[in-house]
Amino acid sequence: MHIQIAKEHYNQIVEQAKKEFPLECCGLLAGIQTEEAVSIKRIYPLINIDQSSEHFSMDPKEQFTVIKAMRSEGYRMIGNYHSHPYTPSRPSEEDKRLAYDPHIIYGILSLKDDEPVLNFFRITDNETVEKLECLFI
Repeated sequence: MHIQIAKEHYNQIVEQAKKEFPLECCGLLAGIQTEEAVSIKRIYPLINIDQSSEHFSMDPKEQFTVIKAMRSEGYRMIGNYHSHPYTPSRPSEEDKRLAYDPHIIYGILSLKDDEPVLNFFRITDNETVEKLECLFI
C-alpha cells in the first residue's frame, strides 16, 4: 500500500509545523482508501491542546466538528498527523502506545533537519510499525 499526497497538502502540513514550532502541531487527514492506496484529499489542522514540543492531544469537540465536515464533503477520516520538532520522522514509544486504530495512517513530520521529512506509518497492536511508501503528486 502507498500514500498519495498532493504537494500543496504536504506544504500545508510543513507550514503549520513551522508556524507552531517549537510545539508539536497536529491534525486529521481525510480522503479515499482502496486496497492499493490511500489518497489524501484534505488536511484539517487542529490545535495541540497539550501545548507541548514532546506530545500532542486533539480536542475531542474540535475533532467531532472536523469529522462532520469531512463526511459532508464525501470523505472519511483516513488518519492523523503530527510534527516532531526535534526528533526524526518515526513513531516514538508514546506514538505507538497511543495508536488506537490499525486501519488508519499516522503521518509524522520531522523538523529536526534543514529539510522537513514527512513519513506515513501503520501501527498495529501498539508496537508493529510499517513505514508506507509515499508518492507526492
